[in-house]
Amino acid sequence: MTLESELADLGVDVSTDRELLLKVSSDWSRMSPVLQDKLPPGRYVADLVVRPTSAQQVADVLAVAYRHDVPVTPRGAGTGNYGQATPFDGGIVLDLRGLDTVEVTGETVRAGAGAKLTTVDEVARAAGRDVWIFPSTKGSTVGGFVGGGSAGTGTIEHRTTSDGFVVSAVVAPMDGSGSLFTVSGAELEPFVHTYGVTGVLVEVEIRTDPAREWAAVYGSFGSYADLVAVHRTLTTLSVVPRLASGDEPALVPTLPVDLDPARWSLRVIAEASTVDEVTARIRTHGEMVRVARDYAETDVLSGMSYNHPVYFLQQAAPQPRLFHIESSGTPLWDDPDAVRACYPGPVHLHLELFQHGPGAMIVAKYTGEADLLAGMDRLEAIGVGVHSPHQWYVDRNVELARETARRTDPKGLLNPGKLVDAPPVDSRVNIGVVR
Repeated sequence: MTLESELADLGVDVSTDRELLLKVSSDWSRMSPVLQDKLPPGRYVADLVVRPTSAQQVADVLAVAYRHDVPVTPRGAGTGNYGQATPFDGGIVLDLRGLDTVEVTGETVRAGAGAKLTTVDEVARAAGRDVWIFPSTKGSTVGGFVGGGSAGTGTIEHRTTSDGFVVSAVVAPMDGSGSLFTVSGAELEPFVHTYGVTGVLVEVEIRTDPAREWAAVYGSFGSYADLVAVHRTLTTLSVVPRLASGDEPALVPTLPVDLDPARWSLRVIAEASTVDEVTARIRTHGEMVRVARDYAETDVLSGMSYNHPVYFLQQAAPQPRLFHIESSGTPLWDDPDAVRACYPGPVHLHLELFQHGPGAMIVAKYTGEADLLAGMDRLEAIGVGVHSPHQWYVDRNVELARETARRTDPKGLLNPGKLVDAPPVDSRVNIGVVR
């Protein structure tokens, strides 16, 4: 039997529509000028799009593909920024959005890998729970976030997806067995943030807290130093914020909210009992803009965090080409001029807050990959930790992922090209991880 006929017998949706294939074979890696050049739309295209609707169908699809030696690239909503879901060897793109069940189970939520975080959060809130972390692109799938994401709204308190966020996961291996298995605890490590190379996540169980009332707080400042004077104090609140983002005036005009384009912007998702303290600190150094206590308003604010301000700026001004580097370290607060001097100007900073200090997207004009990488060395020399979003290789727990994949993907058919012994492009550290 042919691959197509065997897949049809499984009852899954299979498409060879060219327009659809082009769409699902790319993600948001176009944010990176490096990846724009290396992964232009149409260079790497899948042969088939397969859409299962159950965990067992995923396992069955992988068994069929294994028999035919066909590579499989798992995909959620396609909101990743690093080219993780690019089908380098063609084959099947496995669209997991049909696995969208969501169930609150006491203090956790069980969700199909294709469930969007917007839905997961909505169901959890209705049950009186807060999801620990969700990405700035809240329309991402939970499987995509666990498999390819790291930090987001909630990271100040709960760190990253690798720090207890995931309780358990159901995984489909690429070993011809057509089986499923469940991992939990330390067993989860090779399946989180490894882009599906060790097995396809079909269901995840994630942690929640009792729901709190959150408010969106906006302040503005006349200088970067005044913004930092407040930003650096926010972890001392009785309840730490869910998010605390700050931008220089160069980034403010393109944000999807009405803010003074000549002033530095601070945006905080604050727990209700801390709002008065946050506003008092803002007024000490700057001006209050507004407080919005509607939960939906916190999602609006969340959508202006992490790399989104960079995206908005790129969309508004496509020339010159801009790149960003993910970074962390106190020089971002204490010596921003030294940080900016690591690249030819103008250089702009978008601030975030972690448990251990500040993070930032450092934004500058793109003059080539070699110049970009050289600036990373200069940043590290002044004490700034960096992570490059301009490469697609698994860069965390690589040895463990390879060891695991020898059992779960012996033919190397899962998301080919993403797992190598030593990534040829040094991505450095992950900015939200303290280890």
